[in-house]
Amino acid sequence: MNYNLSLTNCTSGYWEFVRLLRMHEAVQDGFIEKQHITPEQQIKYMSVYQDCYRIALLDKEPVGYFGVIDNDIRICVHPDHQSKGVGKFLVTSCRDIWPEGFAKIKFNNTPSKKLFESCGYKLKYHIYEA
Repeated sequence: MNYNLSLTNCTSGYWEFVRLLRMHEAVQDGFIEKQHITPEQQIKYMSVYQDCYRIALLDKEPVGYFGVIDNDIRICVHPDHQSKGVGKFLVTSCRDIWPEGFAKIKFNNTPSKKLFESCGYKLKYHIYEA
């Protein structure tokens, strides 16, 4: 793990980072829903949920985030910083703050499955929808 990682609250200065990372083409397949988020939509959303999000900083630069809404974990690491311990840092930090949190992971999202399992999470339900 990189020891220059730190966690900070998701203040308004990070809202655009979260929005742009969430829509980054390289991470879209990891999310259950692909969506375009306008700056206005992001401001409205984060005005309500900013306390539910944290930002990972590497040498004071944002490299990823997690959010927990109704105990449902959302996590994203910038593609330039994946496989460097940022995800594990985020998941373990999230677990410290929201120990009852759970992750809904797409069936074919092997990297996320491995990440959560490496942090001690266990598969609990299999849900299939038509």
